[in-house]
Amino acid sequence: MFTNRSLAPSPRLAAEVALACALSAGTALADESYTIDPSHSEPRYEIQHMRGLSTQWGSFGKLSGKVTLDRGARKGTIDVTIDTASIRSHDARVDAILKGENYFNVEKYPTMSFKSTNLAFDGDKLVGADGELTMIGVTRPVALKVSNFSCGENPFNKKPVCGGEATATIKRSEWGMKAGIPNATSDEVRIVIPIEAYRDDAG
Repeated sequence: MFTNRSLAPSPRLAAEVALACALSAGTALADESYTIDPSHSEPRYEIQHMRGLSTQWGSFGKLSGKVTLDRGARKGTIDVTIDTASIRSHDARVDAILKGENYFNVEKYPTMSFKSTNLAFDGDKLVGADGELTMIGVTRPVALKVSNFSCGENPFNKKPVCGGEATATIKRSEWGMKAGIPNATSDEVRIVIPIEAYRDDAG
């Protein structure tokens, strides 16, 4: 006959079971992949005009990208590409100037991008991303601040979605875009990117 003691797992078996449970939990928290919804993720910029006489703003109408999140491990990635020719300032004459050689030079550089593998979390909430912005052929570090981050279910299509707002202030001259500084427009540009992204396995 077996006693209760003989049925008890050995310390080694108990450790193996615990490790298996931990690995299983880790798998459940593995990176989730999200595709950015371009219709609700339009990047915009704000810039001072005439030495601060007014704040002018515009946006980019086309972008694509992926976000991966492992909120349990507090890590992830961001990879966003913006179509520079989609810039719009609500004035066709200004748009033509911004697309030209002195600014975004869209014929030579049709895209700009931001990539990050260094995300910052507060608990399971994304609060920042240190990465690299590539613009008009120059790549430099940029730190994004992320606010209002949350994940849930879209109440209309019932798909899992995450969202938030990413912001940063850069000096465009560091990417070689020096036209108009300082009399026409300022060197500093504030970037604001609202993001909504759907989990890829949502169907």
